[in-house]
Amino acid sequence: MQKINKEDVLQHYTWGNNCDGWVFVDTNDLSVKQERMPQQTAEILHYHEKAQQFFFILKGIATFEADGKFFTVDANEGFHINPGVKHRIANNSNEELEFILSSQPSTNKDRFNAPFP
Repeated sequence: MQKINKEDVLQHYTWGNNCDGWVFVDTNDLSVKQERMPQQTAEILHYHEKAQQFFFILKGIATFEADGKFFTVDANEGFHINPGVKHRIANNSNEELEFILSSQPSTNKDRFNAPFP
């Protein structure tokens, strides 16, 4: 058992276009992160062969693309993605987006960019 907070994380990283991430749990079976996306940013369409993911929006409005469909997810709402589903998250708003991302099992070595059509 371990108490974890944003100031005492396993790792801080940056990704995409000035996005931040904080790793809270990183085992082969489970990954838990908090991520922040500035306004008007998006990640690359990708998929995971083994991992399912659950995004819980803390602040802002997220737009998910999943298997070619678009979903809007507000603060205090979540979005579940099954393995194999091509997806990405975008912040199309004029405010920061913050969310918790849980992956089971971990997405380490299990992220594949989706081919362009």
